[in-house]
Parts: sequence; C-alpha cells; structure tokens
Amino acid sequence: MRRCAIVLVVALLALISGAAPSTASPCGTAAAECGLRQRIALAEQYLQTRPGTVGFVLRDRATGATYRNVNAATPIWTASTIKLAMVSDLLTRQRAGVIALTDADRRSMVAMLRNSDNDAADALWSRYGGEANAFNANLPRYGMPNVVPQRGFGDVFPYWGFQKATADDLDGLMNYVLTGLSPADATAVVAEMQRVDPDQQWGVWGAGPAMTPGNKNGWSQEQGGWVVNSVGFAGAQQRYTLAIMNALGDEGGYDDGVATTTQLSRILLSP
Repeated sequence: MRRCAIVLVVALLALISGAAPSTASPCGTAAAECGLRQRIALAEQYLQTRPGTVGFVLRDRATGATYRNVNAATPIWTASTIKLAMVSDLLTRQRAGVIALTDADRRSMVAMLRNSDNDAADALWSRYGGEANAFNANLPRYGMPNVVPQRGFGDVFPYWGFQKATADDLDGLMNYVLTGLSPADATAVVAEMQRVDPDQQWGVWGAGPAMTPGNKNGWSQEQGGWVVNSVGFAGAQQRYTLAIMNALGDEGGYDDGVATTTQLSRILLSP
C-alpha cells in the first residue's frame, strides 16, 4: 500500500508541476512551484507516521494548481464542517429571495462559524427545512456532490450532525464560498472564519498568522471512532484553500486529529 501511495504522489506531483505559472506574481514561478512540490512530498511523508485515514485537497487559486491525495474521495463523517455549507446555503437562498433571514438567524450563523454552536445549527436546520431535505438538495450546487446523510442516529432525518462527505466536497464548498457567494456575503463569511474562538484555532489555522488563515473545524466521536476535520484558506486574498478530513477509527483520538490537521496545514501553507 505504501509503495502505491508513493507512486501516486510522484504522479500527482508531476501534475502540479505542469500548472500554468502566473505572470502577475513571482509566486507562480518555477521556483515557487518546486517549493510547493517539496511541501507536498513532506506532507505525504508526515501522514505516513500519523494515525487514521487522512484525505486532503490543496488548491492554489492563483495558478490553478490542485493536489488531491489518495484519500481525497474517501467518505468520512463531516462533523461540524457541514455548518459552513449550511451558512452558504442560507445566504444563497436569501440572495435568491427564497427565504428572508432575520437578525436572530444571522447571529446564529455567526455562532456556528465562530464557536461551532450546535444549538444554533439545530434551530436553523429546523426553521429552514433541513428535515424536508432543503439543505441537502442544494449541496451539489456548492461543490458537494458526494454528501450523504446517515440514517439510524436519531429521530431527525436528514440531520446536519450525521452526514458523510469527502475532502473533495469540502474543497468544492470552500471555493464556492470564495467565488460563488456574492462578494459581500463572501467577505462576511471569510471575516467570521478568521474570528474563530481560540479553542478552534487549529487545523488550517496552522498556516500561521502571517498567512491570515480562516477555518471551519469539525470533530466528533461517531460510529467507528473520532473524526477531526478542518477546511479553510490562507494567504493574500485567500490564495490557498485546504480541506482535510481525518478519520481516526481506533487508532487515535481528538488530540491526535488536532495535531495531524494542524501540522499538515503548517507543512503545506506556512511561510
């Protein structure tokens, strides 16, 4: 399995090296692309030492270069990362005139992004048709075609708290936030993701303050063990996006997942 992973890494690194350089920025030069390839190789080596299954997608929005690791399409519990999708859906429906968000709704949306408030998510899920599939039906529009709600975990179905998706889905969602939302809504969501509570400044936050990161993290102990996920952005004008999903199974716990997602982000994104 490790030999196969190494072969895949080599192939994907070759794909990244073929990305068109940006003529507007020295970050698109061959030297910078070489540095990115080195970071990806270090990241893959690091993950070989870590517990559980990690899927990740790294995107350079300036050059178009995208790297997907071998587990990027593996379905994993979303945990609270789905709250970013809920916020995106509510803002999109509001702009289309389908719903009218109240000030209380907007405060709940901020609470979901800043401190991952479950009560706020429950209230919005109920009020805006979560049980009638109103949220899930729209997710493919936001770059999340593989989200599947899971049955058998409570009286509410579908329920935001019991869904599976892939790192590819979270990558699609993060880039929808940045380019699919209206400019005003995108700016507002970015600002809230940069204001997450201190106890959630891990995962993509590992890029470091110089990269002005923002993230939405998710963690839970579902059937099969802990999952610890992080999706976000870093760099000037949110140049880089990174989606990470870590299913630890019986190999580790919350602290292991936090360490893995943070160090992986540091390797890939820190200046």
